[in-house]
Amino acid sequence: MARRPLPRILSTGSAQIARSRELARTQLARSRELARTASDSASDVLHPLITITRGLRRLASAGRRKWADTPKDRRGSLLFMVASVILVVALVPYGPLLAVITLMAAAAWQGRDRGPSAPEGPDASQTERLRSLYEALVPYFSAAEDPAPLYAHGGEWEKAFPEYEFDGTGRVSSLLIRYPAYFTDGEAQSRARIEHLLTAKSGRGREYHFLWDEEGNELTVTVLAPLPTDIAAQRFVTAPGETVLGFTDDSQVQRTLPVIHGEEQRDVPPVVWRTGIRSTEPHLLVMGQPGSGTSTLLRSIALQALQYGDVVIVEGGGTGEYACLIGRDGVLAVECGPAGALASLEWAATETERRLIAVNRARQAGNPPPDDTKRPLWLLLDRPTAFSHLAAADHRKDPQALLQVPLRHGRAAGVTVVVAEQWDGLDALSDAVRQHTRARVVLGPATAEQLAAVLGAPPHTTPVADVPPGRGYARLGTGPVHRLQVPATPDPYDDATSDAHRQAVLELLPERTTPMEAEPPARLEKAEPEPEPVPAKAVVAETT
Repeated sequence: MARRPLPRILSTGSAQIARSRELARTQLARSRELARTASDSASDVLHPLITITRGLRRLASAGRRKWADTPKDRRGSLLFMVASVILVVALVPYGPLLAVITLMAAAAWQGRDRGPSAPEGPDASQTERLRSLYEALVPYFSAAEDPAPLYAHGGEWEKAFPEYEFDGTGRVSSLLIRYPAYFTDGEAQSRARIEHLLTAKSGRGREYHFLWDEEGNELTVTVLAPLPTDIAAQRFVTAPGETVLGFTDDSQVQRTLPVIHGEEQRDVPPVVWRTGIRSTEPHLLVMGQPGSGTSTLLRSIALQALQYGDVVIVEGGGTGEYACLIGRDGVLAVECGPAGALASLEWAATETERRLIAVNRARQAGNPPPDDTKRPLWLLLDRPTAFSHLAAADHRKDPQALLQVPLRHGRAAGVTVVVAEQWDGLDALSDAVRQHTRARVVLGPATAEQLAAVLGAPPHTTPVADVPPGRGYARLGTGPVHRLQVPATPDPYDDATSDAHRQAVLELLPERTTPMEAEPPARLEKAEPEPEPVPAKAVVAETT
């Protein structure tokens, strides 16, 4: 049986789409060129008017200053002299016309651009920097078989660098690099070599953002401004189920939040992590070295979670970083010992199962979920691998094994797990923690290999060695890698905490509902002991 040819619309569909895209790009380029031409033409036509207006404003300002500097006893004579000049000009033939021409000429002279004209090209030092970059890229962007190489020793760097900008120190702040089509820009190792070279040649100690345009064979290098580190903990304008992990660059997200920065309010772009039933990344893993701000991030998450849910905290470091939350409303437990951590996680696993059963029964009956299953439950674990070592030494159950149920079924039951661990405990994390924590955060100094191993993809910026606490990268699921700066949420009981940040954290703490344990007063030491309870005898029920 002969095969029928494909319909024409299917055989030519891809070609028509390509032509449509090319036509759209051409029209967009033409519209941009027309807008730029119209702007330049309008500027040329209105330039004399702008100059005269600026000159009149400067002459008026000079007249006001002259009048203010004149003593009061001499202002009358000055007014008489000005009036006499105006009268003479009015009586002289063609006097007003000559006065207007003279005034316009003086205004044009005063309104001229007095600043030094900007150089059209880079100066000698900037040219040397660009030439050095060009020569350093020659071994990577050249080939012996290329008949017309774009990169060659002693070649023209102007063709390779069509756009460039410099900062106040004379270093490159933005650069557009063209490279030949045969460069293997699809390989991560080739990109990494170019990025490392540009970072070293353009100036260390700064963060660079690299945007590779594989279709156009162009690389855009931009120096990123440092993220703000002094934004304190506060109530963020978010919906239930949204948690602010920190703040990032303007170009990375399409949303801003109003925050109080010092004494003023401004809008900053946040990294918002969404949890709940419809979340695709219901659990979070935080990695970092000591002092990188992992505990700070967990405190920030706890303060935000207490607005709508309950929190269970398990601290394996034993440093008392969460003592300020003990006994607060919504804080079910703050455990620092192996026994308490094991009991709390066993209860969390049982509570997750109970919620699942209650929700399933309600759905089968056609009823909404019970109210006791709607309130979110947060499990915050700081260094859980420390308890794993102690449990193995005492031949007890690993607390991480109890996280399998909350991690696997937590999204349906309203249970969210956040695990913070240090780099030396990365290998000790269980497989359940690694598989179900799709939201990842890395804080503090880290190598490119560590970032790629935890985040699943390398960042488009160059990590620096010296970073402030709470500074790192975040990636939610398969999304892009964001730069991250955690809001300042220190331990308010720490003496090294500033008064402003301490007060900001204390204002966010819920009311204390359970008094903290205290030693019995001295007057009760000699009190008569209470009688010991007498155990009741067991009664065996007789069967008939």
